[in-house]
Amino acid sequence: MTWYQTLTLLEILFGILFMGLYIGYLWRVQKVSAFFGQRPHGVWVKFLLRHAYVVLLIIAILGPSFGAMKKEIKTIGKDIYIAVDLSASMDANDVQPSRLERAKRDIIRLISRFNSDRIGLIVFDSEAYIQSPLTYDQQALTLYTQTLRTGLLPHGGTSFIPVLEVVSQKFGQAASPEASEQKARILVLISDGEDFGGRTSDWADRLREQNIRVFALGIGTTDGGQIPVGSSFKMDQQGNPVVTRLHPEGLERLAEATEGEYFEVNGRISEVGRLINAINNIEGELRESKTIDVTANKYVYPLALALLLILLDVLITVKLIRI
Repeated sequence: MTWYQTLTLLEILFGILFMGLYIGYLWRVQKVSAFFGQRPHGVWVKFLLRHAYVVLLIIAILGPSFGAMKKEIKTIGKDIYIAVDLSASMDANDVQPSRLERAKRDIIRLISRFNSDRIGLIVFDSEAYIQSPLTYDQQALTLYTQTLRTGLLPHGGTSFIPVLEVVSQKFGQAASPEASEQKARILVLISDGEDFGGRTSDWADRLREQNIRVFALGIGTTDGGQIPVGSSFKMDQQGNPVVTRLHPEGLERLAEATEGEYFEVNGRISEVGRLINAINNIEGELRESKTIDVTANKYVYPLALALLLILLDVLITVKLIRI
């Protein structure tokens, strides 16, 4: 038998206090009985009964544990890269407060919902860079996410090809001999869909061969919005405001080609909840399996017996002095 708690000073003081008060009570009963020339034999029944349930209460507090058995514990998780577009069009405010700020909120939400999975962060425009490798450190990922801004990368424009290339390489480096059977490799691609990098079909086929699914999250509206630049807005060569719109077609094709799904965040709806559910439905990869000894806290048995004895103590009356 093992114990969930150890005997502390509190339990010892409680026992000493109870014993001291009860000895005082017995001394008083004995003194009164002697005055009337009687012997209080019944008091010892209560003495034994009360000390029995006090001991049982202390045992219940300590938590007796027995009945050990073997139990297999499995750690199952996924590897998820979140890639976020940092091109200038992500500053558009057709989604409040801006596309990028909304994306950052959604990324932090994703991180908090997948605390048993390894998550990495990629930033991209026309090039892609690893902002954070795969990690379980949610605080670091949240900090990296909060520092994202469109001026973080020196290039312009948007291309999905560098992102797909980086993800393919990173997952390929960590591949095991059973890589073809893995079902837990995911890329969450967050962008407004403006892709100036050309065809992505070849890289999509390669990701599908590696069992890497792309879940695309399009942020923006088809009506579009202007791009703030200082106190004004970005202008084209003719001096007209540049209007950037959500282009879901490329994101949808990429998700479909890799057996993933497309979701959207615009001014009216947010499908981030559906995205979380879709990722949760993917079977995780077994990371670790170990067998441990499991014991059950059986405090309920001494506690139930103590309550029964307390009930008997209330119901049973003992005459100490007969007159």
